Amino acid sequence: MDGNGRWAEQRGLSRTAGHRAGARSVERIVEAAPQAGIATLTLYAFSSDNWNRPMPEVTALMRLLRSHLRSERARAVANGVAVEIIGRRDRLPVAVLREIAETEAATAAGTTLRLRLAVDYSARDGILRAAIRAAEEPEELSRERFEALLALVDHGRPAVPPVDLLIRTGAEQRLSDFLLWECAYAELFFRDTMWPDFGATELEEVLREFRGRQRRFGGLPARREARNHLKLTR
Repeated sequence: MDGNGRWAEQRGLSRTAGHRAGARSVERIVEAAPQAGIATLTLYAFSSDNWNRPMPEVTALMRLLRSHLRSERARAVANGVAVEIIGRRDRLPVAVLREIAETEAATAAGTTLRLRLAVDYSARDGILRAAIRAAEEPEELSRERFEALLALVDHGRPAVPPVDLLIRTGAEQRLSDFLLWECAYAELFFRDTMWPDFGATELEEVLREFRGRQRRFGGLPARREARNHLKLTR
């Protein structure tokens, strides 16, 4: 969800106004995602490195997160959206933690969309904490076990399937410490569109291109292998 601040600056607005516009884009995408066939959606709301931003902006972001969780809770319940927060919680304001707890409890039964908000999140820190846990355990480590440990460090959340599609808005082309383990074979899409301008139409365009990509996961597509075999034997 990149580009809120630059979007605002281009319009002579405050960065806080840009973040508010970005929150409205979240509403549009959350509404469009199930209709587009998306079952799990993870949004990067606040990275662990974002604490380095000016304190007034950090305070405004925390206030926006708190108010958004409160105002959207009833709609999430009505639409079957299960909200989860991933990332650290020991540095979040008490008022934000209260809204997180109430939202997660109220929406836990949702089955239409699993919405994960990454707040005070760092993939590298999560991997490090999981590795420390692994070193303390006697059992043999596997990919599956490590994924379970990653879920544990995110407050016992169920493990998620590998990420299929990652979209970054705002013209930047980097992962910025987001879901590094889970994105091993993700299809990456980088868009110049700033997040406040990203909506259902843009999402559908990316999904259309995604469906046209050939995903090999290190191997060869079965259909292509068959065609090559026919050419060789004629």
